[in-house]
Amino acid sequence: MLKTFKLGGVHPPENKLSADSEIVELPLSPTVFIPVGQHIGVPATAVVKKGDQVKTGQLIARSSGFVSANVHSSVSGTVTKVDLVPDSGGYPRVGVVIKVEGDDWDDQIDTSPDLKSEISLTGPEIIEKIKEAGIVGMGGATFPTHVKLVPPRGMKFEMLLINGVECEPFLTSDNRLMIEKSDEIVVGTRLLMKAMGVDKAFIGIENNKPEAIRKMEKAVNGISGISVVPLKVKYPQGGEKQLIKAVTGREVSSGALPVSVGCLVSNVGSAFAVYEAVQKNKPLFERVVTVTGKSLRNPSNVKVRIGTPVSDLILFAGGVPEDTGKIISGGPMMGKALATSDVPVTKGTSGIVLIPEKQAARKPQLACIRCSRCTNACPMGLEPFLLMTLSENSLWERLEKEMVLDCIECGSCSFSCPASRPLLDYIRYAKAKVGQLVRSRKH
Repeated sequence: MLKTFKLGGVHPPENKLSADSEIVELPLSPTVFIPVGQHIGVPATAVVKKGDQVKTGQLIARSSGFVSANVHSSVSGTVTKVDLVPDSGGYPRVGVVIKVEGDDWDDQIDTSPDLKSEISLTGPEIIEKIKEAGIVGMGGATFPTHVKLVPPRGMKFEMLLINGVECEPFLTSDNRLMIEKSDEIVVGTRLLMKAMGVDKAFIGIENNKPEAIRKMEKAVNGISGISVVPLKVKYPQGGEKQLIKAVTGREVSSGALPVSVGCLVSNVGSAFAVYEAVQKNKPLFERVVTVTGKSLRNPSNVKVRIGTPVSDLILFAGGVPEDTGKIISGGPMMGKALATSDVPVTKGTSGIVLIPEKQAARKPQLACIRCSRCTNACPMGLEPFLLMTLSENSLWERLEKEMVLDCIECGSCSFSCPASRPLLDYIRYAKAKVGQLVRSRKH
């Protein structure tokens, strides 16, 4: 019997159109726009200025606080400005604009393809290398990894969970990474285990990725303490709390962190980035992104430099189809619609999905019939229909009592609603308002 989480969940069409497409490298763009805030926490501070020459892998923005992350140049060339650049929502954010001139890498980076499996550094030294490299959660959360590796006082880790679930429809970048870079991911897993001081790790992969499961099982064969756990296909199993429940049976309580049950969850992309940072001295300046859509000519998994315009990715995959109604950064369940494709790829960009107009158009909203499908689908045990009603009426304190902040914004409620009610939109808005309310009490 395959493991899974028990509470809620849905089964959206998988649409893994690019699952068999090998990772290909995108040619360099003439110009890149690298935001200094690509992570949860305080944006980094630029350490370069207009006219500076930079190399690929060079530090261009230094972390500005405990929860912050370094940012490195993904290209070599000339800094043309440090200015406001639009993010994925169209809002201006500080970024470094670089005119690309060749591809001259920092001398410290080991560019050889050889696998380096011997681990010589101590746990604290590994964490410091991860910090220097600017590694963040690459499943979309973008929490700085070096912060995550330091447990709060009085708590300790017992095990590591590597998230290879990739439950979002359409996305296949993690799947291809596990197939093509399985040995490197396992070394990254061992590095994380040493940094945490644990001797157990589980790699959770949904059963719709048989080749990835085979490759990862082969890679962990003979390595003590690491095992691959095939999981039943169910969305949103890639959520931290859902994955922990599925793999270990442990339950993270409301408002608590995974470390409260002895766990740390890391995405496979982050594990690969840890390998490259620690073993190859390579900062996080490129990642694999799925570019896909039902009408797209060439759905692909592309290795792309951070700061590359999304429009270049789409052009590489065949250009924008005529029937496109929406371009989403991330997956269709949890991703955000882009205001324009002239925005940069960031550390958290897992996919670009082009949705046809017919699928993108919202259906007319009908009255709630209290069918309870949204409640049954919620993996956090919430009542989405109630949360939307409270949000419509600005009842923020009641929303706090109804645990609105526990919502992981997976979209299962909206997906399952037969009345096409925009449940998640109202809940997201309520979370922002309740979050403000909670913070105001601390000041």
